[in-house]
Amino acid sequence: MNLSEEKTAMSDVTRIDTAGVQLRREAGSIDHFWNVLTDEYFTGEMIPGSRRVRVTEVVRRVRELGLDEGEVIVVYCSGPDCPQSTDAARKLADLGFENVLDYDGGLTAWKEEGHLVEATSAAGA
Repeated sequence: MNLSEEKTAMSDVTRIDTAGVQLRREAGSIDHFWNVLTDEYFTGEMIPGSRRVRVTEVVRRVRELGLDEGEVIVVYCSGPDCPQSTDAARKLADLGFENVLDYDGGLTAWKEEGHLVEATSAAGA
């Protein structure tokens, strides 16, 4: 865990900030990078390099993909007021995943830091 990653006292979820996401992306140390917004809140914006895995489908998708519990998974949603990434991180932790990072700043923080997003019309993962 580095300065841009912080385990919260209230939960077992480790949060990561924008700088941490950037550092991990540049280092290639993210195995899976997921936008976990449900269809109700998904606006078609994605952080480049991420894929869509709805929070409601996390358990099913993990089983389908046959992921290893040691893989690094970063989850994000729309921003700090959105609980969906924390919900997804908790589901993954409950499944035994040890390297789950909740980018709770999400799309809002990403854009505020001047990073580009991709527009997609795809509603599915």
